[in-house]
Amino acid sequence: MPFRPMPQTRRALSTALCLLTLIAAPLAPQKGLADSSAFTLDERGVLTAAPVLEKVTPAVVNIAVRSETAVAVSPLYNDPFFRRFFNLPPETLRRQRMSAGSGVIVDAAQGYVLTNHHVIADGIEITVTLKDGRTLKAELIGSDPATDIALLQVKAGDLTAVEIADSNAVKVGDYVMAIGNPFGLGQTVTSGMVSALGRTGISRDGYEDFIQTDASINPGNSGGALVDSKGRLIGVNTAILAPAGGNIGIGFAIPADMAMAIMKQLLEHGEVRRGLLGVTVQDLTPDLASALGVEDVIQSGAVIASVEPGSAADAAGLQAGDVVRAVDGAALRNGADFRNHIGLLSVGDNMTLTVLRDGEELELTATIRDGAEAASALLEGTPLAGLQLRERRLEGGPGALEIESVTPGSAAEQRGFRPGDMILAINRRPVPTLEALTEVLGAGRLPLVVELVRDGRRMLTILEG
Repeated sequence: MPFRPMPQTRRALSTALCLLTLIAAPLAPQKGLADSSAFTLDERGVLTAAPVLEKVTPAVVNIAVRSETAVAVSPLYNDPFFRRFFNLPPETLRRQRMSAGSGVIVDAAQGYVLTNHHVIADGIEITVTLKDGRTLKAELIGSDPATDIALLQVKAGDLTAVEIADSNAVKVGDYVMAIGNPFGLGQTVTSGMVSALGRTGISRDGYEDFIQTDASINPGNSGGALVDSKGRLIGVNTAILAPAGGNIGIGFAIPADMAMAIMKQLLEHGEVRRGLLGVTVQDLTPDLASALGVEDVIQSGAVIASVEPGSAADAAGLQAGDVVRAVDGAALRNGADFRNHIGLLSVGDNMTLTVLRDGEELELTATIRDGAEAASALLEGTPLAGLQLRERRLEGGPGALEIESVTPGSAAEQRGFRPGDMILAINRRPVPTLEALTEVLGAGRLPLVVELVRDGRRMLTILEG
């Protein structure tokens, strides 16, 4: 007996056919479709992102790094008698290793390649392989541990650079593709969408404003490109949450705007000359907004908890209890957002702060001061006086402050600090940045318990006043 659909079934089928028509209609070839979407119907009738990827993938490179690190050894190894007795070499033991990552060409004429700091950290030889198979030696222009961005340069003709998008215009739900070199397999493309924006607290030792995506990112993808449906760079892939060691759909990319701002400083100075404002801040929570009487005016921002005397913030007129709602006209989400704005500015740059104080809105202008100089001044009168510090990131580990030099006869020299020591924490609080050091020392607590790394070994030293 032939099948005869019931009236309800016929109506359902009719509705389904209409829906199929609506779904299928956008898939028909349309003029300009390739300019607005990664997907097109090609001559095979196949829905594909290949035309966009053919334009972008030559700009994404594989990076091989040969690095050298100190090997942790028994304390006996540092004993001069033990060394002489066993005829051991005087130098510290070093271990070489090879690692792989990714990078993205952002300037074809100059051969500039962006990647992650952790990809090239401690590298003594960096090799870049292009999609066409050419292998090139790369020169490190500079890197910034606090944002995990590094800039390389290769000398070659016929390079392809990626187009840079405005990462501030990215929205949750945008279609994206991640391109890189996972597990050293070679160039690989994965796809997904923007899952969240403004992610912070992932590593808690730098400046963070991550784009989160569910496009598969795995070890080796670091430094690769996260592009939108037009093939424009919106971020540099940098990290994943991987409890089981592999991708679980939570990956992070540094926004292109942040990466390009760091690149500008690396080109000018070979490093990021990050300044200090001289404040400690915290998020504007509902309870804090109520206590400050601004709950009806503002729901997000940063609250000034303290101002360092003589700092740039002090000179600008900032006071504890001020609520900063915007920087240079850009609204703030939280305290981390405020720190990111400061961290991307160069020494001498001005920043305009929109501040709420006692129900009144104020516009204050602060001039960023040299972070290293400000930190050195802050150390005066403490057991750390005499240190010159700079921000660094340990291989595969946290951010730290490296001692560049120790003033002869200073308090720090008398307490045994040496150039090359890496200060990880003070009083059990991490100090990955000079700003973090300001916050810790601003508490005025003594003694200071300093955790540092020397010659690959962790040490604790206690400093009285």
